[in-house]
Amino acid sequence: MEFHAALKAALEAVAEPGRAGPMQAYMRDQFVFLGVAAPQRRTAARTLLAGLKGIDGGTLLEHAQLLWQQPEREYQHVALDMLALHRRQLGIEHIPALLGLARQRAWWDSIDGMAGIVGDVLQAELRRGGDGHAHMEGVLRHDDYWLRRIAMLHQLGWRGDTDAAWLFGAALALAQEDEFFIRKAIGWALRDYARHAPEAVTAFADVHRQQLSPLTRREALKHQPH
Repeated sequence: MEFHAALKAALEAVAEPGRAGPMQAYMRDQFVFLGVAAPQRRTAARTLLAGLKGIDGGTLLEHAQLLWQQPEREYQHVALDMLALHRRQLGIEHIPALLGLARQRAWWDSIDGMAGIVGDVLQAELRRGGDGHAHMEGVLRHDDYWLRRIAMLHQLGWRGDTDAAWLFGAALALAQEDEFFIRKAIGWALRDYARHAPEAVTAFADVHRQQLSPLTRREALKHQPH
């Protein structure tokens, strides 16, 4: 608990209450804020988070759960910073807990942060010879569209490790959805892979022009030559 008390003091020391209102409005009044901008938050928490080096994944998740219960949104962002910093302490066995955490107070900021953490865990599993995607099949079909977004985005930044067949299959599996955050995620995932394999993404977008929404296509081909 000393960690949490010290973190509270560190964040409150750098909070600018005048920022809180605009930050809350930017998040469509979903959450309250202390008024700590991201750079100041990371600086304030850096030493405390570094001090958690070596603790096990289960303890990390216990800390994350306590941070998630705080009303101010900055605490969830610190939890994500913490999990990302110590991601090597997390394994496949922690994926259900990470996804469970993501469903609490879900919005695009926490979901996208968690997608990166889940992706790091799965990529590490892949490099050890495991099948990380097996843990995403059910998530891709989950009733909660925020979890489906995590499944769609989990390969962001994988470049040569990207399973193109899985990526394209997931894109088609979700393509008929009307949800903005899903259509945007499909396009974002395709655009990210296009940095590694532009021709493959262009060909996929052309062949499946009728299935993909205009929003998805715009996002996917945003940086492609015309």
